[in-house]
Amino acid sequence: MTTTPLPSTGAAVPTTSLDTVVIGAGQAGLATGYHLARKGRRFVILDANPSLGDNWRCHWDSLRLYSPAGRDALPGMKFPAEPDSFPGKDQVANYLETYAETFDLPVHTSTRVHRVTLLSKATSSMLLSKATSSMLLSKATSSVPSDDQYLVDCGAVRFVAHNVVVATGTFGRAPAVPEFAHELDPSILQLHSSEYHNPAQLQDGPVLVVGASHSGCDIAFEVADTHRTILCGRDTGQIPVPLESRRMHALFPVLWFVWGHVMSLRTPIGRKLRRHERLHGAPALRVKRADLTAAGVERVTDRMTGVRGGRALLGDDRIVDATNIVWCTGFHQDYSWIDLPVLGEDGWPLEQRGVVADAPGLYFVGLAFQSSFRSMLIGGAGADAQFVVQHLVTHRPEQVAMLPA
Repeated sequence: MTTTPLPSTGAAVPTTSLDTVVIGAGQAGLATGYHLARKGRRFVILDANPSLGDNWRCHWDSLRLYSPAGRDALPGMKFPAEPDSFPGKDQVANYLETYAETFDLPVHTSTRVHRVTLLSKATSSMLLSKATSSMLLSKATSSVPSDDQYLVDCGAVRFVAHNVVVATGTFGRAPAVPEFAHELDPSILQLHSSEYHNPAQLQDGPVLVVGASHSGCDIAFEVADTHRTILCGRDTGQIPVPLESRRMHALFPVLWFVWGHVMSLRTPIGRKLRRHERLHGAPALRVKRADLTAAGVERVTDRMTGVRGGRALLGDDRIVDATNIVWCTGFHQDYSWIDLPVLGEDGWPLEQRGVVADAPGLYFVGLAFQSSFRSMLIGGAGADAQFVVQHLVTHRPEQVAMLPA
């Protein structure tokens, strides 16, 4: 397994040709690599982080999975923990590292993809000429011939591939923070949930947690131990059974079946739920309403609607004099680096179970509700990756661009 950055270059940009490039080395990207390797395909997995698993290590310190370890396995390897335990985020990161090493997956870290575009075979032989790079990176056309290649530009290196599999996050990796955040008084410490690690980061004084899905509830509950805490945002509901109770242990196999077979694109209810799950917050999971009340969290169901006098405005008229704001407002998909017309009006890829019909050879894995509710869980990544790879193998016979020596 390659765990060091690809080499930098001088004047000429080295270009590698191969069958498939997987972008992203999280659970979905690694599961895709596992299935590609079993099919004997020539591929590479690219990841922008310095170390494999960093996409998990960056979360807040106390984060634990919401599914038990017995349901957190990737294909071919059990999660190394008691089946009924709930692993922490660093355990997940270490598992991903071990997984890639165990199956000798070709992962290249510190390799950020700047652009993916269409490259016809007629121009692939010109790749080593720096003078042609502007032409090669021109806008893609609205339809992609099935025998064309993709150019994956990483700046210092480039790849020409017959297939590209995008595995860059369930809900995206770009923090979603409202535009009015910059109007807040500069003295207020603002952290997105992706930047929050523990209460020691916070200033003295009240904390406003914006967004009341499961991450907002978890962080508000933790912060309330050291700070006066207000949690604002609509009530997204909660699971009725304590996550780590014996009742949940007995119920989880039933939920797993429902999440995979009822809350699925194969059913009318699943197709209806898909849009809701992608655009609205998930219910509270580990921390419930009663837990927040017991911890002293003030729960406000009004949303933060703007800024007045440099302070947070909730609803129509409540101004909160908080010295800290933690934005638990989620992420959004940013595919601006994919230079192909494959996105819908909502910013999500126009795909069906990861297959992009209008761009043969372009795939997605790891999306929220890609095939079912399970898709957003580690234990659901393997099935979605297997479907994508099987489609790739069936419809895209192995092909590698021939570049001049």
